[in-house]
Amino acid sequence: RRVIDADNSCLFNAVAYALEAGARDRAPTLRETVAAVVLSAPGRWCEAVLGKPPEEYAEWIQDSQHWGGGIELAILADHYEAELAAFDCQSLRVDVFGQGQGYLKRALLIYDGIHYDVLVRPAYPE
Repeated sequence: RRVIDADNSCLFNAVAYALEAGARDRAPTLRETVAAVVLSAPGRWCEAVLGKPPEEYAEWIQDSQHWGGGIELAILADHYEAELAAFDCQSLRVDVFGQGQGYLKRALLIYDGIHYDVLVRPAYPE
């Protein structure tokens, strides 16, 4: 387990850590990416999916005080062309975003109900 700072941006930083060689400071950029995707595809990312109009959601998600969740994981899976598997410690459920897309990478995230960390496999010498 790689612990990610509990700063309301743990989802973004956990994904970046897993897929960008340990990066921990990419949240603002990834929030902008999510906002841009939402605004570029209003048919897919409509008010019924987002819970608010796309323009309002795009502004909302760029505020560092707001948490990300399934919507952001779905968008980031496509952005990184990677499956994002979120293991929910409370429900014992695994949600895999980007599944079935043919992506060759997979990041493993641990979700405890309010926070995301990264699940890693230690490298063992051959």
